[in-house]
Amino acid sequence: MKLISIKRETKPEVRFTKKMGALSTNVTYIKKQFLSIPYKTLHKYRETYYGEVKDCEHISLVK
Repeated sequence: MKLISIKRETKPEVRFTKKMGALSTNVTYIKKQFLSIPYKTLHKYRETYYGEVKDCEHISLVK
C-alpha cells in the first residue's frame, strides 16, 4: 500500500468569461493524496471547445 499517491479527477464546472459569459466545461484536477485522503491540488486545467488545454487561473468561477 502506498502512503502518497497522485490522482487525476475530471468533473464539470460552470466558469465565467467576459467575452463568452457563463461557460460549462470539464475541469481536470491533479491532486496529491496521503492514505487516500486528498490534501493538495497540484494543477487544474480545462480543455477548450477547440481542443486547446488551458490553465484555470485565468477564468473565475460563477457564484
